Amino acid sequence: MIREYMGQVDGDDPVGGFGKIVEVDETYIGGKVENKGTGNYRANKTIVIGMRERNGDVITRVVPNRKKATLEPHVFANVKPHTEIHTDELVSYGDLGEFKGYWHKTVNHSAEQYVGPTGTTVNGIEGFWAQLKRGINGTHIHVSEKHLPKYLAEFEFRHNMRDVPHLMLDRLMVSFSR
Repeated sequence: MIREYMGQVDGDDPVGGFGKIVEVDETYIGGKVENKGTGNYRANKTIVIGMRERNGDVITRVVPNRKKATLEPHVFANVKPHTEIHTDELVSYGDLGEFKGYWHKTVNHSAEQYVGPTGTTVNGIEGFWAQLKRGINGTHIHVSEKHLPKYLAEFEFRHNMRDVPHLMLDRLMVSFSR
C-alpha cells in the first residue's frame, strides 16, 4: 500500500519541453530465462517503458509489447511536445521525429555505440533500469507482474526525490493527513 501511495504522491507530470532532453527506453523485468537458444527467452517477462528527463524525473509504465502502436501513446501522453527525445534504434520509435512534435535522435547499440557523435545517449534511463533491477533482485528477489506497477511507483518516487531525500518521509506523512 505504501508503494502504491508513493506513486500517487509523486504524480506523473509530463517531462521534457522546449530545450529539454528525454531519454526513452524499455526493459524486461522478472520471469525466468527459458528457451534462450530459441530466441523467445523473453516471452515470460514483463515489459516496462521508461521516460527520463535529463537531470529530471522519470516516468514508467508496464506495457504488453514493444510495438509502435503500444509505445507511442505513452510517449505522447508523458513527454511534452518540442522535446529532444533520445532512444535506441528500436523501430517502434522511428516516427517520433519533427512531424510528431519532437526532435528524435538515436544511439546505435547494435554497433556498440552508447553515446552518439552529437551526445545522443540513453545511459540515464538505462542506469535507472539497473538500479530498479538491483533493488528488486537484491531486496525483493521476485516481483509478480500484478504488483510490478507498485514497485515501479516506489522506485520512481525515490528517483524523483533523490535531490531532497530528507523530505521523502515528510512528504508522505503530510499527504496521509489530507
